[in-house]
Amino acid sequence: MKEYLKNTWLGIYTILVGMRVTLRHLFKPKVTIQYPDERLELPERARNRLYVNIDDCIGCDQCARACPVDCIEIETVKAVPGEDLGVTSNGKRKALWVTKFDIDIAKCCYCSLCVWPCPTECIWMTDVYEYSEYNRENLIYHFSNLSPEEAEQKKLNYQKFEDEKARQKAFAQQASAQQVNKESGTQN
Repeated sequence: MKEYLKNTWLGIYTILVGMRVTLRHLFKPKVTIQYPDERLELPERARNRLYVNIDDCIGCDQCARACPVDCIEIETVKAVPGEDLGVTSNGKRKALWVTKFDIDIAKCCYCSLCVWPCPTECIWMTDVYEYSEYNRENLIYHFSNLSPEEAEQKKLNYQKFEDEKARQKAFAQQASAQQVNKESGTQN
C-alpha cells in the first residue's frame, strides 16, 4: 500500500512539474499576434525584398558586380546621339537605356551589398518580407520599364548607328587613301 501511495504521489507530482509552465502562462496576457491581420513592426534596418527605381537607374552595373551570388542581371544599350533619356532625381544625366534589370530573389542572400555602391541610390531594401510563390519563375522580378519589343528596337537603333558610323569611317579612310595616292602620283 505504501508503494501504491508513493507511485500515486509521484504521478501527480510529475504532472504538476510538467504543467508548471502552462500554469505560469495561464494568467499572463496573450502574446500571439493574429497574422496576417496584425504584423510585427520590423527593425529599422531589416533586410527584405529589393526594389529598384528604374527611372533613377543609369545602368552602371555596380550593383550586379557587388552581388556575391549573381542574382542581378542588367543589360544596357547606349543611346544614339539626339535621344534624350532625361536625368535622375539627383541630377545625373542618363546615357544608357536599361533594357533588362532582373533580380532573382530566390538566389538573393539579403546581404545588402548591392545597395551601397549605387551612385544614384535607386536600389534599396523594402520592408516587404512576404513573397512565397508556387512557381520559382515568379521570384524573378523585372524592373525594366521597356517592353521586350522596345528593348529590341533600341538595340537595333544603336546597331544601325554603329554600322553607319563604321561605313562613314571606311569611306573617310578610302577618301584619304585616294588623296594620298593622288598626291604621290603628282609628285612622280
